[in-house]
Amino acid sequence: MPDAVLYFAHPTAVLDEGCRIGKGCRIWHFSHLMTGCQLGPGCSIGQNVMIAPGVVLGQNVKVQNNVSLYSGVTCADDVFLGPSVVFTNVRNPRSAVPRRDQYQPTVLERGVSVGANSTIVCGVRLGEYAFVGAGSVITRDVPAYALVYGNPARQHGWMSRQGHRLQFNPEGIAVCPESKEQYQLQNNKVFPFSTRTNP
Repeated sequence: MPDAVLYFAHPTAVLDEGCRIGKGCRIWHFSHLMTGCQLGPGCSIGQNVMIAPGVVLGQNVKVQNNVSLYSGVTCADDVFLGPSVVFTNVRNPRSAVPRRDQYQPTVLERGVSVGANSTIVCGVRLGEYAFVGAGSVITRDVPAYALVYGNPARQHGWMSRQGHRLQFNPEGIAVCPESKEQYQLQNNKVFPFSTRTNP
């Protein structure tokens, strides 16, 4: 069991032996962290959250109420999961057919936001700072900085790191209205100027 001095857990939370909890994490009512899951420093776990064995959360991941994270899920730093987001780990489940050896990985890269009541079907990768609108069903990979929503989710634009929709000029340049950071759209990919490399 992790050192409880380093984190806060509500008395109703269930923390199984062998889960790893980083410094400064906060775990709220009726949540269940199972053996073998791992939380980085500063994570916030809302009410009634289930985190299965093998799930890895990076630093400062925020998981809102009623989220289920099943084995195979990895979230990088600064990921946000809205209320009642659900992950899967098998694409063709049958109650009578054991498929525990067929779990497919799902990866959310740094800064991804997933809106309330969305479902992430296993075996996909969400690129850094991708933004998933509420109630969406993700069935395929999502590019970095993409705005997607719907069932199945489709791309409807691009988002900045601060979560603002980007409006590109004819030269393919956009400016975040909050941070004033510039972005370039090139070959259907978005790059912040601070990280852009020449093709």
